[in-house]
Amino acid sequence: MIAASAAQAQALVRDASHFQWYVIPLLLLVIHAYGEQAAEKRWNVVLAGLSFWLMDWVNEIWNGLLFHFSGFAPAWATPGGSAYVILIGLNIEISFMFAIMGLYAVRMLPADRNLKILGLPNRWALAMGNSVLCVLVEVWLNHIGALTWEWSGWNLHAPFLIWLIGYMPFFVVAYWVHDMPSRSRQIQVVAGLAGTVAVALAVFAGVLGWI
Repeated sequence: MIAASAAQAQALVRDASHFQWYVIPLLLLVIHAYGEQAAEKRWNVVLAGLSFWLMDWVNEIWNGLLFHFSGFAPAWATPGGSAYVILIGLNIEISFMFAIMGLYAVRMLPADRNLKILGLPNRWALAMGNSVLCVLVEVWLNHIGALTWEWSGWNLHAPFLIWLIGYMPFFVVAYWVHDMPSRSRQIQVVAGLAGTVAVALAVFAGVLGWI
């Protein structure tokens, strides 16, 4: 049986009748943010930011598949208040947010990769700390009903998986791409992620209509 929140979110998926014009200036802000980094030739920041954003798409795809195969609910859903819901747990505002968030996630990295924070390598410390902050934001969004959780292993009482799967991979992959010494390797990883996401969307959303 489909959860009520999932049914509500499912009804909104790719329904353009809720479009709002604020989407356009939000898009311009994302373009501006990446354009500023590109103008300074911070290509490692641009590529790391894109990898962060693409990792969110990976999560959103498996979240949609979880709903399809369970027939109950996704791990998280966005049942309302959006100008456009792309997938059952992803709306246009969230996608733009993650696109910009990836840039700032890597811009705050210390130049010294060997610097320790609380005794931990700074990349791992920042990934863990930033993931905690993201979970806290999710808790608030869930509290106000903007983001819903229906599974017992993915909620306020069991936040570990949200932290470990929902956010840690975003930061870890973005930092990994940022620190790669080879530009070609960075491009290969980002292109690989983009290709995987594009194929998955084409198959699971476009051909099969599962998500």
